[in-house]
Amino acid sequence: MVSERGLQVLRAIVQDYVDTHEPVGSKTIVDRHHFGVSAATIRNDMAQLEDEDLIVAPHTSSGRVPTDKGYRVFVDHLAELRPLSSAQRSAISAVLTDPGDLDDLLSRTVRVLTRLTGQVALVQYPSFDRATVTHVELVALAPYRLLVVLVTDTGRVSQRIATLEHDLDEHDVATVRARLGTLVTGQPVAIGVERIAALRGDADERPSPTAAALRVIADAVAEELADFRQDKLVMAGTANLARREQDFRGSIFPLLEAIEEQVTLLHLVGEMVADEHGLAASIGSENASFGLAEASVVTSDYDSSGGSARVGVLGPTRMDYPSNLAAARAVARYLSRLLDEDEKRR
Repeated sequence: MVSERGLQVLRAIVQDYVDTHEPVGSKTIVDRHHFGVSAATIRNDMAQLEDEDLIVAPHTSSGRVPTDKGYRVFVDHLAELRPLSSAQRSAISAVLTDPGDLDDLLSRTVRVLTRLTGQVALVQYPSFDRATVTHVELVALAPYRLLVVLVTDTGRVSQRIATLEHDLDEHDVATVRARLGTLVTGQPVAIGVERIAALRGDADERPSPTAAALRVIADAVAEELADFRQDKLVMAGTANLARREQDFRGSIFPLLEAIEEQVTLLHLVGEMVADEHGLAASIGSENASFGLAEASVVTSDYDSSGGSARVGVLGPTRMDYPSNLAAARAVARYLSRLLDEDEKRR
């Protein structure tokens, strides 16, 4: 079993390795951290940490670096979240204040988080399955083209262009709008999907220019409502992976592929277990089943009317966990507050 001083030595090794990217030796620990014991004593502590597979020597006669297990012990027992500076808090406030809509807010969220951490930032959309459709609008853009706009009580605004086989006059557009509005306005998204499916079937049985247009527009509405029900991530800062490529022993291609496809990251984020503060970390080899054994993800829960979702960062295992967790938590709290204020205004 590792001694209390041994755990503090582990803390020193993690912090120094993250700061310098160089293996950490006993003399460096004695000089920098003032444990009040000799380098020989520190070497004994390091030998115990190595026996526990918490640190490893990357080269013969070199210093030591943390293993994935060492990072896990550090995060679970030793890491103290570093409070954000007033400048960092001001940056969060400045970027997130007065967003245009939910999409804009989440886009701003990942931009400010990647700026704070230097990692790939991600935010999970809230679940919209229980969201209620509050408004349906149809806007004529040009002959044969309509803009379909859907709004939910969660603040999400969605737009999709429908291309018609037959042009509609203002009266026909109003008729279709009223028909759709009657079916989905005030209804949960899940119910709206069922009602639109029934409407499309009814439109198929009544061949006419208006019925044909109604079918096309209903298809567009159904696709948007289906998108509302799907898990989705917004991400920013992918270029940071290239800047940190030396932190990965192998190729960064699996990470780039996961970012592009999203499904892998959605499953990973969804399976992470948060602590009592809503914080979670999945480190290195813990992500092997997702093909991301050289990456770590840290997240913080945020609250919305659709339930809780997550915001966090993705990067190499050699990351500043206390600072990244603190940044994710601060952004999550600000995001929760903005969504709560927006809901109260509605």
